[in-house]
This record gives sequence, structure tokens and C-alpha cells, in this order.
Amino acid sequence: MYKSIIAVVFLILSQNLLAQKKADTSRPNIIFIYADDMGIGDVSHTTGKAATPNIDRMAAEGIRFTDAHTSSSVCTPSRYSLLTGRYNWRTTLSKGVIHKPTTKPLIKKGETTVANLLKQADYHTAMVGKWHLGIGWELLPNYKKEKWQIGSGWNIDYTKPAITPTSNGFDYFYGIAASLDMPPYVYIENEKVTELPSVMNDPKIRSRKGPSAPSFKSGECLQVFAEKSVDYINERAGEKEPFFLYLPLTSPHTPIVPSEKWRGKSELGPYGDFLMETDWVVGEVLKALDKHNLTENTIVLFSTDNGCSPAAKIPALKSKGHSPSGNLRGNKADIYEGGHRVPFIIRWPEVIEAGTQTDRLTCMTDFIATCSDITGIELDETSGVDAISFLSTLKKPTITNREDIISHSINGSFSIRKGNWKLALCPGSGGWSTPRAGKTPAGSPSLQLFDLSNDIAETTNLYDKYPEKVEELTKLLQSYVDKGRSTPGKLQQNDREVNIYAEYVAK
Repeated sequence: MYKSIIAVVFLILSQNLLAQKKADTSRPNIIFIYADDMGIGDVSHTTGKAATPNIDRMAAEGIRFTDAHTSSSVCTPSRYSLLTGRYNWRTTLSKGVIHKPTTKPLIKKGETTVANLLKQADYHTAMVGKWHLGIGWELLPNYKKEKWQIGSGWNIDYTKPAITPTSNGFDYFYGIAASLDMPPYVYIENEKVTELPSVMNDPKIRSRKGPSAPSFKSGECLQVFAEKSVDYINERAGEKEPFFLYLPLTSPHTPIVPSEKWRGKSELGPYGDFLMETDWVVGEVLKALDKHNLTENTIVLFSTDNGCSPAAKIPALKSKGHSPSGNLRGNKADIYEGGHRVPFIIRWPEVIEAGTQTDRLTCMTDFIATCSDITGIELDETSGVDAISFLSTLKKPTITNREDIISHSINGSFSIRKGNWKLALCPGSGGWSTPRAGKTPAGSPSLQLFDLSNDIAETTNLYDKYPEKVEELTKLLQSYVDKGRSTPGKLQQNDREVNIYAEYVAK
């Protein structure tokens, strides 16, 4: 009798422990590492000639998305869409990126981000790295200087708290305002700079003139971000609540400044060295998870904000057998696939079968819907309006539940993809590749239609052979603009009047 009671008690305790474990694994830790200006061919498990063993490890232990895209082929808009699940062209930013340090934050006050959503599921949220969505600085009163100085950030009062990612759902922030070639050059922790920017930045580094903290060195950024990320994982490892770490890197974007430790490591030159150092950061994160036995139930995502930049000296890289865009046409800024089709790898050993891949058409907007699906926290009708969860694909790679996607280039050009058909509503690249805006040959068609199943390199324009397909895709794109969303739900408003034709065409 006594033994029977003990057995029953033991069984109840065991079931409670199992139930507790199940509850914990329903809220996995989440880390999103977002590289900067890195093409789909820049990783060594595809065609890359610079070693990226840690990203390769993620692919071997997780799932590769072979048809993943950023919403834009440049960084401010693509970062906006990643965090909000809303297409960037719905905002006031019709083209380009944020350049001036005094530009207002792009994410509106009260707008839902992935961080806001996860906080509702009791996550601790942090961001380490490059923001580039606008910092709300307080300006100096009655500051009178040359116009270029004002635009460069000398009119900012750096002693005052600023509006930073902590206003967008992040409990902690350590990083920089924008790219490494955009002032101010200073680290920000939460709402304040860690050191007053009091000197002009180093003129030897390829970057715009502006205020810099005396100790700030571009070549040390990746090391700093790696250290801060590992520190954060170490701190959260013993806590009961799960964590979300958003880690947007500054590499391999210009200035291409690998640290001294990594110079000369690659046969490709500085760009290859920078790729390898970028991969090293990924490795530091993975090692920290291994150390604390967090690997199994932590989702680690790796992607990049757009394709490789021409600043990487792409022809020279190709001469050495390295093609940053793989077999795709175009690069950063373009409407062509090389501008926005990016590497996307997810590791989650608890759920994902190792070494798998999927051809699901995917947009980075889908991240917020996936987090909603994982945690059970529903998005309200105004949030994640262009997001479709890929959680089912993580469990079963053959599930492809997204039918179409809209892409946007640096000059405001649109394309829409449905199935294998892609329609670009512009006559050229919409970016920096030939043919550029306003420089297309006389008589060139104003639209481009490609069948990606037979022409992944986008070499043959079929717009005149399939007018019904052009009409179908144009109407679909316009309907998504008019509805203010591309997913089922209540109609929403865009933040501006949206013209689906490029600015220079509309004129």
C-alpha cells in the first residue's frame, strides 16, 4: 500500500515536470542575426569562396529557405518591414533610406513591432547593433552653422536622452544609429550616448563627414556587438523568462573594415575578410548558447537586409570565382532578384529537422506572424498586415503557404511575384545596375515580365507575349495597395498616396 502511494506521487510529480517542460518549450528563445549588404552567394555552403563555417553549421543543423526576400533592396525599408510585418512602401519613405541623423523615426509611435509582440508573451527583449530606422534626437537651440554641418548631426544635443529602439518594444539597446558610413559615430546604450561625439570622424575611413566619439573605431564594431550579445545571453541564461535578441550587424556594408585579426584571412581581399568576421559573430552567439545548454530550444535566424553592394567590387570578386548574387541578376538597390533575394537560415533543433531546405516563397515581413503563431499572441487588425507565418514550414518544409510577394527598389520601383511569374513595373533595374533609371535604351518597354522557373537570371522580357499575365499581376498589386494590406482582414490606410509606378516613370 505504502509503495503504491509513493508510485502514484512519483507519477504525478513526473507529469507535472513534463508539463512544465512543455510550457517552457512553447516559448523558445529567439535570436535574429541580420547582416548588412550580403548576397545569397556570399555564404560558403552555396557558392561563396570566403569561409563561413558558422553560418554553414546553422544550415546543416537547421533549414535553408531558397526563395526568401527582403521587402526592399536597401536597408532602412527592409529593416522596417522585418520588425513590423508591413511593407515599407506603405510608410512615408517612398524611396531611398534615412540619411540624415535628424530624420524622424520611421516606426510610428504605438506601432507594433516584433519586440512589442513578444513582450506580451513575457519575453525580455534586446537589440544590439545597427538601427537605421531613425533616432529621435533633441536638437540644440538656435544652432547656426553651415548647412552640411546641420545635416551631419552637429546640431544635436548629445547630452539629452533620445528616442531609440527602447521606444519600440526593446527592454535594452546597445548599438549605433545607422550605417558605419553615416554620422554620428557613437555607441548608444538605451537612450543615451556612451561618449559625447566631439570630434570629426576619421577621414581615412570611407564615410560621410560628421561628429564622432573620440574612441569610436569602425573596425571594432563587430567585436563590440559580439561581446555585448554574448554578455546578454550570459545574463539571460539563468532567468525563467525567454528572451528575444535582435542582432543587426554593420557588415559587410561599407566602409569595408575588417578588424586586424581578420585582415588577410580570405583570398578575396577585404570584402572576403569582412564576410569571415561576420560569420565569426554568428559563431560567438552559437557558442554562448551551447555553453548554457540553450541550443535545443532557441530559434536562431540568419539573414541579410538586401543583396551585395557594388562597393564590394563585384567584378573583381567574380574574377576570383566568387559571385555575391550567385546566378541572380542585379545587386543591392535593384528590383532584380540579386537586390532582394537573400540567404535565410533558421535553426531550432527542438522543432526543425536538421539539413532540410524549402522553396517556400518568403518575405521578411513574415517574421512577426511566425512569432505570433509560436507564442499564441494574436496580432491586432492593424499589425503585421503583410505577414504570413512560416511556422508550419519549419515543421514540414514542403508547406508553401505564401503565393505572392511585393518587392521595392531604391528609386521606388515595384515588382510583384506570384508563383514563378514576376512583373517589374519599371523599364530597368530600379537601382544601380544597368540599365539604370533614365538611361534605358530608346524604345525600351516600360514593364518587365519574367518566368523565373525558366529564367532565374531575368534575361528575357515576356511582357508582350503574356499581356493577360501583366494585367493580372498589375491588378493584384494595385489591390494590395488599395486595401492597405495583402493579408485577409479589415482594410487599412497607407501612410501616403502610393503610386505603383516608379517616381521617374510617374513624372
